[in-house]
Amino acid sequence: MSQLFRSLLTLALVLAVPAASLAASNAKKKKAAADPAAPATASAPAHKDYLGAIVIDAADGKVLFEDNADVTAYPASVTKLMNLLLVVEHIEAGKVHLNDKIVVTADVAKMGGTQVFLKQGEVFTVEEYLYAMMIQSANDAALALAKQVGGEREPFVALMNERATQLGMTHTHFVTPHGLASPGQQADTSTPRDIATLARAVAKHPLALRFTSTKERTFRQTPLTVMRNHNKLLWQVAGCDGLKTGYLARAGYSLAATQYRDGKRIIAVVMGSKGVYGRVRDGIARDLMATALLKASPLPADWKPAEIEEAPAVPLGAPGSTPAEEESDEANGVHFHLPGAPAGNGSAGTGK
Repeated sequence: MSQLFRSLLTLALVLAVPAASLAASNAKKKKAAADPAAPATASAPAHKDYLGAIVIDAADGKVLFEDNADVTAYPASVTKLMNLLLVVEHIEAGKVHLNDKIVVTADVAKMGGTQVFLKQGEVFTVEEYLYAMMIQSANDAALALAKQVGGEREPFVALMNERATQLGMTHTHFVTPHGLASPGQQADTSTPRDIATLARAVAKHPLALRFTSTKERTFRQTPLTVMRNHNKLLWQVAGCDGLKTGYLARAGYSLAATQYRDGKRIIAVVMGSKGVYGRVRDGIARDLMATALLKASPLPADWKPAEIEEAPAVPLGAPGSTPAEEESDEANGVHFHLPGAPAGNGSAGTGK
């Protein structure tokens, strides 16, 4: 083969390679244009700091966003939503009344974790206990309500699991009426999907939303005990009227939130976030709700928003005001008490 022929062949091969690459690139572009990816139902959060999350349309239960929504996680104080649902259902059935008086028993007074420091022999109404449970996330108030409805703690927990089964919460198991669990103790377990199912059931009751939507309320005058809701989305998201936050040191921060706006209602659940004081969790929930609400359907006519009961504002740092930081639902030997409340009454837990 002549030197000239070999040179021409080499030149032809060099020119052929870029041409083939260009043709392949054009083919890929044409295929992508002809077969675009399906649009997402809702925008995923920019950062994933959670075990699982879900957003549903309250009108029909349709999923608007989900990511690992069937992971088993600890709801912590979000457990109190089932307590609330059962009490409200008993009130609506005429079995319990808001003005019924409950005397604080010894075991309730010894309750740990976040609380309103009930003393044995004190008397408050069912309504006052409900506000304490949902605003302050008071474990002692939750136990008092459980005993009022179920007779004792164990029968009430059985009612919680029975109601969960009725709602179709197939991956949920309650062992407490409040979410408090000491290290090494068995804790309540659920999934983001199951918690969304529970939250949707709660949101159907305007009476329940009255308690979850209240930002601030005085529980006692002497010593002055003012409760501020741990759910910061009540201040940050227009139309947010609930529902409940929770935290376990072993599992992070969880949240079930709802937003009612323009005749629509959505439910967002984020579980297992590790961000400081739940701020990352709250940001994720805000982002998910902002995009999901646009895709929601109008609520049925019989669904109504809560009538929010506004209480006089007490600035943070004022005597008797409580910090609106996240509560802890895990007893860990760190004592927490409200300003002006007696210490040393068996509390164990943090109230950051």
